[in-house]
Amino acid sequence: MMQQHTINITGGVARNPFIRLSQPVALDFLDGEHIAIIGPNGAGKSLLVDLLTGKYPLREGTLTYDFRPSATQTAYDNIKYIAFLDTYGSADANYYYQQRWNAHDQDDAPEVCNMLGEIKDEALKQQLFDLFRIEPMLDKKIILLSSGELRKFQLTKTLLTAPRILIMDNPFIGLDAATRELLFKVLEKLTQLSSLQLVLVLSMMDDIPSFITHVVPVDNKVVGEKMEREAYLQAFRAQDAARMEADAQPLDELQQRIIDLPYENTNFTSDEVVKLNKVSIRYDDRTILKELDWTVMRGEKWALSGENGAGKSTLLSLVCADNPQSYACDISLFGRKRGTGESIWEIKKHIGYVSPEMHRAYLKNLPAIEIVASGLHDSIGLYKRPHADQMATCEWWMDVFGIAALKDTPFLQLSSGEQRLALLARAFVKDPELLILDEPLHGLDTYNRRRVKKIIEAFCRRQDKTMIMVTHYEHELPAAITDRLYLKRNR
Repeated sequence: MMQQHTINITGGVARNPFIRLSQPVALDFLDGEHIAIIGPNGAGKSLLVDLLTGKYPLREGTLTYDFRPSATQTAYDNIKYIAFLDTYGSADANYYYQQRWNAHDQDDAPEVCNMLGEIKDEALKQQLFDLFRIEPMLDKKIILLSSGELRKFQLTKTLLTAPRILIMDNPFIGLDAATRELLFKVLEKLTQLSSLQLVLVLSMMDDIPSFITHVVPVDNKVVGEKMEREAYLQAFRAQDAARMEADAQPLDELQQRIIDLPYENTNFTSDEVVKLNKVSIRYDDRTILKELDWTVMRGEKWALSGENGAGKSTLLSLVCADNPQSYACDISLFGRKRGTGESIWEIKKHIGYVSPEMHRAYLKNLPAIEIVASGLHDSIGLYKRPHADQMATCEWWMDVFGIAALKDTPFLQLSSGEQRLALLARAFVKDPELLILDEPLHGLDTYNRRRVKKIIEAFCRRQDKTMIMVTHYEHELPAAITDRLYLKRNR
């Protein structure tokens, strides 16, 4: 019996030169294979997916599909692609960064139950609802879901359409350990459905789920040959060990550059950086934070953790003055009680901040360096032109994060990993006294995670710097962590 080729592309070259990979693509996906497309940030993984799904017409080569036993043969019906940029689906265009915290602006947002679409298979629906605990989310507004809840909703919605090929971009990022474990089990179960082929797009090159059978490496806009998972892992580990050795000295030097930076705007003398006194946050009948007391002293390095939906991002939005409820709460920042006359900008001047929420709402197509420079004044767009020495500072930090060459590239043309690096540079650019990092390594490849962790560690060694960091991976935390806060969900 002939083997079924679900997707076959031979000598594929995109017609549009701006989205072209640097060599023609030849790839063959066979029925029964579950594939990971893997490569560093900016390697061209998304371009490959766009080519395989027929999003862009070809100038040369052929692209053929065989979706048997599916009733239809169109790519549109059979291939579903979920990119987890933590997006709020179609609500995205109307979504702005603080909206998640502004309850009165949420009336227009749809509820989860109204966004699931038509359900053909009741048994499948029940199975997915049970697996992902969807029931309690049904009457919530979609924009009130945490990133983990959102992920479960999107997956359920997509799987209800019973696709033949499901392509998922970085499905595990932003999920707490229990949810990652759950998603892993669900995906593993899905691979056992005879008519579903899974394709994962991953930037963590060392973390390939065991249900993946084959890997397609992509690097430098070149698509490598499909290889078996084990063979790829062996090759990658050998290459990574060599790279770690080669990187050791440059990364040490990088750390030293950060430690040696001169100190400029350090004018807060308070020993107390953040103080929350019995702070509660409620949306309608849901309590997110309940009577939370928390004090962060100057120089402390906090790890903030907790399951998805426990209120970590909400807590940080209070500290960063993005949450309107922060005025109703008893909060002091840098020794000054909120609402006693200081402006938001006075506070933000001393805080560097990056988060998935901010990344999701950052749809400005300015050159990357202007995005970085906007961190000097905390504007989302760039309203004040920075002067030459400020631009030099921006370039310095872009170089530290390894993206100096991208300074003139429009932000929306960067890969999502490169965008994250630009937003990180934006958080560091004013050498803030309080650094708030909400999942800073989200979506970064193996090498960039290593680099950024070193940068964070070096920053923590600077005098009197205070840091709060959220991550779902223990190994991402720098050694400098002094204190921990674990938030439990108020069910």
